[in-house]
Amino acid sequence: MSADSILLAGRPFPLGAHPEAGGVRFAVSAPPAHAVEVCLISEDGTEERVELTERTFGVWHGLISGVTPGQRYGYRVHGPYDPARGLRCNPAKLLVDPYATRITGALTDLDAALGYVGDPMLGAPSPVDSLGSVPLSVVTSPGGPDTGVKPDVPFEEAVIYELHVRGFTRQHPAVPEHQRGTYLGLAHPAVVEHLVRLGVTSVELLPVHAFLDEPSLVRDGRHNYWGYSPLSYFAPHPGYASEPGREVEEFRTMVSALHAVGIEVIIDVVFNHTCEGGPEGPTLSYRGFDAPGYYLHIDGGGTLDITGCGNTTEAGSPQFVRLVTDSLRYWATEMGVDGFRFDLASTLGRPGGGRFDRASAMLTAITSDPVLSRCKLIAEPWDATGDGYRVGDFGVQWAEWNGRYRDTVRDFWRGGTSVRDLAYRLSGSSDLYADDLRRPWQSINFITAHDGFTLRDLVSYNEKHNEANGEDNRDGTNDNRSWNCGVEGETDDAGVRSLRARQARNLFATLMLSTGTPMVTAGDEQWRTQGGNNNAYCLDDETSWVDWKLTGEGESMLAFARRVITLRATSPALRQPQFFDGRTTASGAPDLVWFRPDGEEMAETDWFDEGRRFLGMWIDGSNSLSRSRDGELVSDDSWLLLLHAGADPLEVTLPGPEYGARYVPVLDSTTPDGAPEAVDGLAAGTALVLGGRSLLLLRVPS
Repeated sequence: MSADSILLAGRPFPLGAHPEAGGVRFAVSAPPAHAVEVCLISEDGTEERVELTERTFGVWHGLISGVTPGQRYGYRVHGPYDPARGLRCNPAKLLVDPYATRITGALTDLDAALGYVGDPMLGAPSPVDSLGSVPLSVVTSPGGPDTGVKPDVPFEEAVIYELHVRGFTRQHPAVPEHQRGTYLGLAHPAVVEHLVRLGVTSVELLPVHAFLDEPSLVRDGRHNYWGYSPLSYFAPHPGYASEPGREVEEFRTMVSALHAVGIEVIIDVVFNHTCEGGPEGPTLSYRGFDAPGYYLHIDGGGTLDITGCGNTTEAGSPQFVRLVTDSLRYWATEMGVDGFRFDLASTLGRPGGGRFDRASAMLTAITSDPVLSRCKLIAEPWDATGDGYRVGDFGVQWAEWNGRYRDTVRDFWRGGTSVRDLAYRLSGSSDLYADDLRRPWQSINFITAHDGFTLRDLVSYNEKHNEANGEDNRDGTNDNRSWNCGVEGETDDAGVRSLRARQARNLFATLMLSTGTPMVTAGDEQWRTQGGNNNAYCLDDETSWVDWKLTGEGESMLAFARRVITLRATSPALRQPQFFDGRTTASGAPDLVWFRPDGEEMAETDWFDEGRRFLGMWIDGSNSLSRSRDGELVSDDSWLLLLHAGADPLEVTLPGPEYGARYVPVLDSTTPDGAPEAVDGLAAGTALVLGGRSLLLLRVPS
């Protein structure tokens, strides 16, 4: 077949491979290239090369007739190979289309994928053909299973549940074996029922973009389990499909199943680096098209690494800004996704690797986009450098993982901090967000995440135990702010186990009863352990998988989690959408009051008592400023939250009658499921004894 007879000019946008006019239109950005070839790969591995002769705006494009969906393909780029300028075009390397919506195959020969011989900065271009050793792109048809109606959960009502698609259902007994650890596994009715009964409104999936193992893992025979090593920003990870080649359809089916019960889908996106790594890494895609257009470089052609992953993407490049926004729109529209959590998001506000700028081209492009501006946008507000720590510094439309919240609450319950900072975290972190026109729900409050100890391990280990990772326990943070309750690791000591369970309930309840948006890590509600491993990124085994065989402690923790999440959902005052400001409410009292153990309001000097381990928080529900889905203001009872992190019992006096005549206990962390032993109302001014290290929530009927 003659290439001349089948190639038409096509057009440059949209980028990617699109079936049309009896063929497929290919368009790829490669500004430095002298020539670009589309390589059509047959089932037996033979290759047909078709040169794209049209170039517009640095985009090479053409329509090849006779090509149909399912066709495997790649690109070969002819152009300058000049590592000193960061240019690494090498036609011996078959490249994945940056806009491919499906990927097949794996990196089977790392050496064949290297674009250089010898020294990556000084060596000649490698002549080894990488075909057969690297993944391929696949032409897909648009559409697929309906993704359903987006739930559009108001942020102030959201409870986010962070999970790993594979690890969440890999051991679920009700899921058919061939669907465990897949998109369809997450869509299984038994799994969906667990999420509904737990009360979460939004699942946040660890990376689902197609990813590959980093070169260091490949050489060691290890694998990337978490997925923070992206190859494609459009293709769903094929390893999570129950049937190879159907990952797009299965992902959409999963979204539909979750949307059907009102649960949103948020995906963790990793736009800060790729699986190609530093200059010594393989040439798989971006590096071969236009390395300076995708990656930060330093003088001499080396890459600037502010992610700790070998390379950092160039957030100031128009080419990369277009790639990111096109990807996000694709997932929000074609794949039905409701929101995005941006890994190491500070890098996206550091064009050229410079100082952080909340109004950078990339961040502005995302928030000003008519589609993306309606999605939940969540930043992880730091990178691997000190300059990148930007908690509280993102723009008005961004929610943020609040690392300050995590650290403060952990410190309080292990007895390591006073109550001054705790008050800010409980009330929505106004010190971080109120001055930026943001709302309390833009503080994503969390105690644990995929990166770090599980909730159970947080109260069971003082030190990390990462030996299984193969890095001599050097990986993972040493700043865990954990407390093992007296014994390192597993124990039969009933007293220690009881204390650990109570501490976990204290932490979980604090998370759910704080103003802001809570995020829970999958399995914490079932007492999951990783054996003290706080960085299980390369362990695709029982260490990382959720164990669905509940113990007695797991059953109790699950019951407690359901109780407190339900409390939050049914109590508007506990999830207010506006910051407290001391306003006088309909009850005649301020909207928020802080109390000492004697029932008196906290004085200015009390906040600077570093030994203080008790705090009472009174929230007026008569003017919570929460609204119904129709926009009507809703009122609530008032609430008194008592937190006591001291080891010994403490006598506490309830506030006087000006705050309420009766106080009804509704949640008690000293009982296994949180149900108070006594539910009769207590009169104002009553003295009661709080057990050591305990939390008590009381309703004050209006």
